[in-house]
Order: sequence, then structure tokens, then C-alpha cells
Amino acid sequence: MFAFEFNTPDELLQRLFENIAVKTAENISPLYRLDLFDWTVLALYFGLLGFLSIYGVYRIKQVVDFWRYRHSAPVPKRTLSEAELPRVTVQLPLFNELYVVERLLQAVTALDYPRHLLQIQVLDDSTDETQGVARSLVQHYAQQGFEIEYIHRADRTGFKAGALANGMRTATGELIAIFDADFVPRPDCLRKMVHYFADPLVACVQMRWSHINGAYNLLTRLQTIMLDGHFVIEQTVRNRTGGFFNFNGTAGIWRRCAIEMSGGWQHDTLTEDTDLSFRVQLMGWRFVYLLDEDTPSEVPVEINAFKAQQRRWAKGVTEVALKLYPRIWRAHLPLRVKLEMFFRLTGNLSYPLMIIASLLQFPLLLVRYNQGFYQLMLFDLPLLFFSTISVALFYGSAIWYLDGGRSRRLLHLPLVMALGIGLAFSNARAVLEALFGVRTEFIRTPKYRVEHADDATWKRKKYRRRHGLLPLLEISFAIYFLLAFIYAVHMELWGTLPFLALFFFGYAYMGAMSLLQTVNERFWQPLRRLLPSSRRFAGPT
Repeated sequence: MFAFEFNTPDELLQRLFENIAVKTAENISPLYRLDLFDWTVLALYFGLLGFLSIYGVYRIKQVVDFWRYRHSAPVPKRTLSEAELPRVTVQLPLFNELYVVERLLQAVTALDYPRHLLQIQVLDDSTDETQGVARSLVQHYAQQGFEIEYIHRADRTGFKAGALANGMRTATGELIAIFDADFVPRPDCLRKMVHYFADPLVACVQMRWSHINGAYNLLTRLQTIMLDGHFVIEQTVRNRTGGFFNFNGTAGIWRRCAIEMSGGWQHDTLTEDTDLSFRVQLMGWRFVYLLDEDTPSEVPVEINAFKAQQRRWAKGVTEVALKLYPRIWRAHLPLRVKLEMFFRLTGNLSYPLMIIASLLQFPLLLVRYNQGFYQLMLFDLPLLFFSTISVALFYGSAIWYLDGGRSRRLLHLPLVMALGIGLAFSNARAVLEALFGVRTEFIRTPKYRVEHADDATWKRKKYRRRHGLLPLLEISFAIYFLLAFIYAVHMELWGTLPFLALFFFGYAYMGAMSLLQTVNERFWQPLRRLLPSSRRFAGPT
């Protein structure tokens, strides 16, 4: 007689599956073969990852070029004497800027520039109490001897571009300086920029943005890192390697004739500054970017305003791509400049693709459970390096340059990547609207004059944006990634957890903060209406 180790068929099956589990400890199943569904998921995943990794390679190239050219700062052709200083018109475009207009005019009237060569235009499209406040401030400074005028439009045709073009009709300056309402220019900023116009081919000089309230909360900390990546790495590299870079809408000076010769301010895109910049450079004008000179600004402290700002930029740049890139490609420019402009103008296409990549994550876990660690190393890591690690190198280099290697902001890099993921739905909608020609109005970014870490008064102020339906979609995707994370833990797919955590945090943070801040607004709105108007604005000082 034979002695059987198993007494029942159930015990036999249990031991069989235990043996298979041991064999699949490295997630390689001897019984599994890829089917059509698996191949479809893998093809889509690696296709998207490969496409995004191309932009990652471009980002790494920018980092390399930045460290290579970081000391090649522009130098004025010569220093202008006091008698040679040109007349400057300072344009201040406003739209419902009740809380910051006083601060703006205080800063502009303190500019260290000969008063007889300085004209100030307050270009106000406001529909609220800002009109009265701005008028009062203009009268106040006019009585002090400033050449300052208040220009109000009854309609917002062209939005900011329309206001700037309207101001050009009465502008008397050879140079045009522009400062948005949330900026606080330093007294010496005009003198630091004006000498570059000794070169007759220079059309625009742009300063780097710095941040008044960058440490206010987690959102502002992450925003400043994202902005620093653009202003430290991108703008510097494009300028110092001979490529095109764009005026950022504020904190810069234009040569008036360059604006007029290139067709002036146009409002067929939401980023009139980028549009004008590339039209001017296509004509052969030069731009100068000042990395080491900054103009302080206020960044949004609430999530819905931040999303609206990012959405406007994403849509506007895509509109500029559709409008100008065919002309750029046909122009007599070096191929490297054309390729640089391609990456610059098409980068926002990554947002719709990111949504598809998000949807693929759970099916990918099911498929990749049966793939081995060797295949993961062979295919995933090179692509993930160029598409993910490149982001950390990009923003990390900006932080390192500004703060040094011991900056605590370096610890925020994973959250910056998550925040970029969280913008996917909002910015993808903007990109699709641009591609399909859907016209939308210029959505301003609310400013509340938040300058101190303990200032919570903005929660009781108006201009707050509503969240719409997108936060519900973002919360749904956060739940989706939470379930994927739990599944990955259960299946011991440890290598996927960091990426799933980034996706979860990005969508959860965006959705939850949008909902919470809207609930907070509904609580404070009735109380705000009960406050006397004198409590809302203190008036000029």
C-alpha cells in the first residue's frame, strides 16, 4: 500500500497552489501567457510613458544647459547716462483688484526714475468698488506731481490685451513697463532694465518673479517651486542658448516700436504675452532675461484660483501653438530653435495623456503582477527615469541655484510632482478647449494682499472662485488610486507604491482642497456682507 500525504482533493489543490505561489515569488507565473487585453494595456502604457519620456529627455537637456550657461549673464551694451534715459510709460492693468491696487500704486510711485520721464497709466476694466478706489488713488498721486492717468473701459473687449492696446493710444513713453496688480516692483527695477535698451535690437527685458507669500501654506510652497523651475531653468536656458523665450505678462519692459511693428497686442489667445513675444522674435528682435534680478509677486493662496490660473496658461499656450507654430516652422531659424519651440508650445498635451495613464494604472497592476522584476528593470526604469526623475532634477536644480543644497524646499519635490498630476483634469480640459476652438473669457487670478503667514483675512474676502464639478472627478480618481494602492500592497507589488502614492495625493489634494475651500467660502460669505465697507478697505494713506 502507498501512503498518501494528502487525505482529500481539497488539501491536494491547496498544496498545489502553495507551490505555485512559491514559484511566483518574483511575479513570474509558469502558467500565465499574455492575452490581447494584456498586450493592449502594455502597449498603451509603454507608448504613453515613451512619449512622456521624450519630454523628460528635453527637460534633462535644459538642466544640463542651465548649469553650463549659468554664469553667462547678459551685460548691457553700455550704461545710459542720465541725459540719455528714455521716457517710460508704466502700464498697470486692473480688473477688480480692490485689495492690492493701493499696494501697487505705492510701489510704482516709489520707482527710482526721473519723474519727468515717467508716465503712469492705470488701465482699469473693473466692475466693482475698485473703480472708486483706483480713481481716488490716482487723484492723490496726481496732486503730488506724478504724471498719472486713470483709464477706465466700459467693456472688456480683448481683456488684458485690449486694455494694454487701449493704453497705447495715449502712452507717451518710448519704453513700456508692465506690472500686474499682484506685483510689487522694487524702486530700482527700471534702472536695472533700461540700460539693455542701449542695444537698438533689444525689444524686451524680463525680470524673474519672486514671491511675497511663498511660505504661506503648502499650496504656495509648491507653486513657488513650480514657478522657480520655469523662471530659473527654462527662461535662462532659452535666452542664453539663443532660443526664443516669452515675456511673462508683467515685471518687464518693452520697446514700444517693437510692439507696434509686430502687430500690437492681439486677443485671439488667452496668453497675449506669449503670442506677442514670439511674433516679435520672429521679426529678428532680441530679448533679455535677468535671472539674478527679481520682482516680488503674490501667488494664489487658494486652490481654485491656482487651478484657474494654470488652466488659463495651459489653454493660452496651446492656442499660441496652433496660431504661430506653423509660421515658426517655416521661418529661417536653426532647427534647434524650432525643436525648442515645439517642446515649449506642446508640453501641455501631457495632461490629457496623463489622464489616460491614470486610468491604465489598475489594469496595469493586474497585468504586471505576472511579469518579473527583470522585465521591470529592462523597460520601466529607463522610461520612468526620463519621465519622472527628470522632473525632480529640473525643479531641484532651480531650488539649488536659489537656495543652496541644504534648502528644505528640496523635500517638497515629490509633492510638486503630485501637484502636477493633480492638475491633469483641469489643464486637460483647457488643452481640449484650445484644440477644438472653444472660446472662453480671460479668467483673472484673485489677489487678496496676503503677505504674512498668520494672515487669514482672505477667507472673508470676495473674488473667491467656485469649484465646479471637477473636484468630484478628482476625488473619484483619488479613491481609484487608493484602491490600487491597497491592491498593490496585498499583492506585494512594492515597486509600484511610490507612483501610486503620487497619483493618489495629487488627485486627493486637488479635489479635497477645492471642496473644503468652497465650503469655507459659503460659511464666510454671509458674514462678509454684514461687514461695513470701511472694514473691507482702508483707503489711501
